[in-house]
Amino acid sequence: MNKVPMTVEGHLALDEEFKFLTSVERPQITQAIAEAREHGDLKENAEYHAAKDRQGFIEARIKDIEGKLSRAQIIDTTSMSGEVVRFGATVTVIDEETEAEHTYKIVGEDEAEVALGKVSVTSPIARAMITKEIGDVVEIITPGGTRSLEIVMVTWV
Repeated sequence: MNKVPMTVEGHLALDEEFKFLTSVERPQITQAIAEAREHGDLKENAEYHAAKDRQGFIEARIKDIEGKLSRAQIIDTTSMSGEVVRFGATVTVIDEETEAEHTYKIVGEDEAEVALGKVSVTSPIARAMITKEIGDVVEIITPGGTRSLEIVMVTWV
């Protein structure tokens, strides 16, 4: 069974989502299905079918989260240091072509939010940076072509 790496914050967020789904969403959808059944013929009852679809989604997500939490490898980055890029590092890079500076934090898959600078450990950019050090140049293959990024700072926040 593969471990699922995640930060402490990511684990807490996933645990909160699990609690919300099981204690709030699941009872609400059960109630919605019961109410829709009372409206009669289930074949043509759109409310019933929508509620059942929603129930399927919720149950699948609960099962997915349960699996991830059971295989979680929680990595506390507050005690980490050094100039080598690893899971949990916040990496500042400079694009060698545009000279634009970007900062990325390498996090677990469920924590990734590119708009916030959080990239999944399985993403091409994170995989290219892992084990590299300050001063190294990494090449990332993107749909727009290859980008060369120089690692200028590694921090552990």
